[in-house]
Amino acid sequence: MSRPRSLVEEFPGELIMWVLIVSELAVFCVCLLILLALRLIDPELFAQSQDQLHRAAAGINTVVLVSSGYLAARAVAAVPRPLAARGWLLGAAGLGMVFLGLKSVEYADAISKGIGVETNAFFTFYYLLTGFHAAHVAAGIVILLLVAFRPQPAAVQAGAQFWHMVDLVWMLLFPVIYLLQ
Repeated sequence: MSRPRSLVEEFPGELIMWVLIVSELAVFCVCLLILLALRLIDPELFAQSQDQLHRAAAGINTVVLVSSGYLAARAVAAVPRPLAARGWLLGAAGLGMVFLGLKSVEYADAISKGIGVETNAFFTFYYLLTGFHAAHVAAGIVILLLVAFRPQPAAVQAGAQFWHMVDLVWMLLFPVIYLLQ
């Protein structure tokens, strides 16, 4: 007779990945709360700054990232078929690269207009949060590519967990930075 599984054992993936995900989400949430607090102090400055962003590009990037999350989930479901899992992982990584390409165009346009980290508090947090997120996207792409090389069940699960965290963070950033007025 086997013993009942603990709550930790019921979670998919590795506990250390969950610790990483929760800690990363905490960092992003604290920064978002600071941004929201600063917005309350000077809503007009934030609205004017926000109007200089590319909402359409950010919307497209949202679709791209959510689609890549779907592909990562398909990779987890396809683990018994390594070639299929590899294809889904490569697709997710490819869409991650599309996301970074669009984000690079957005940054280049802002910089060409003289908008930088020092422009004002909104843009300081814009670059901080979206840059930190972009670094996570880049790390996630590397993880997905490494896992695609050898799609073992635990590795695919861990890679998908990380990638879904990247998706979740963007789903928090997108409305607060681009839409909330």
